[in-house]
Amino acid sequence: MRIGILSKRETGLVDRLRTFFIENGHKVSIYTSKNLKVNSSLFKNDLYILKSKQLLFLYTAYFLQLNNVSIIPDPTISYIHKHRVETYYSMKKCGLNTPQIYMGTPRSIKKNLKASDYPLIVKPLMGSGSKGIKIIKSSKDFENDLNNILYFEKYINGVHYLAYFIGDKICVGEKQPLANEHAKIKVIEPEKDIKNVLKIWRNAYNLLFGHLDMIRETKSNKLLVVDTGTFPEFSNWKLDNDYGTEICNLILKRYEEIKG
Repeated sequence: MRIGILSKRETGLVDRLRTFFIENGHKVSIYTSKNLKVNSSLFKNDLYILKSKQLLFLYTAYFLQLNNVSIIPDPTISYIHKHRVETYYSMKKCGLNTPQIYMGTPRSIKKNLKASDYPLIVKPLMGSGSKGIKIIKSSKDFENDLNNILYFEKYINGVHYLAYFIGDKICVGEKQPLANEHAKIKVIEPEKDIKNVLKIWRNAYNLLFGHLDMIRETKSNKLLVVDTGTFPEFSNWKLDNDYGTEICNLILKRYEEIKG
């Protein structure tokens, strides 16, 4: 089978995927922003893997899907889980606990918030992870451009978790607040509610793998979900099994299901 991988880079997890597929008799092409041309030449591959959620690759995935080329994960789900507002409502739809959110321009937000509503976290509308995130401690911390539409969350004091899943296997660790996926974690045995949240999320969107960032609020002990990832690097996966092989096998199984 001929497999194409849409990715920002050729290293890390992508290299693991490529190695596995080649060793198992498949031909692999990796498409980055440097060599990707969105035209009929892409139809030569049987399957595409959407590793990156950057818009270039998402639009390529939609193009392939429109032309009946198989692509995993589903680009519509990947887009929803890249857009902060879409992600928030998808989590609420599943019945998961989330922080209080605010949407609008800094000008309008400042007019409608009380001092007790702070601190807030401002996050980019598009994207996941910790990039571009800032803490707003008071109205004085807003930047000068007050007319951009932004997404804010109530800052939650508590224990932060990075929770991976690959199929029904999970790996959970405590991490520093606002740290990205690659920061050091302390692996823990997850409590029942963490396992349950991962199961709900996985089943709701028929996901093969991914991760959730969660916080257990100190004041209420409530578990809240604050971020999602459809195709992380799994750089903090600490279980003994070869996660690259696990991911590839799940992708191949899903491809067989798609093709019937």
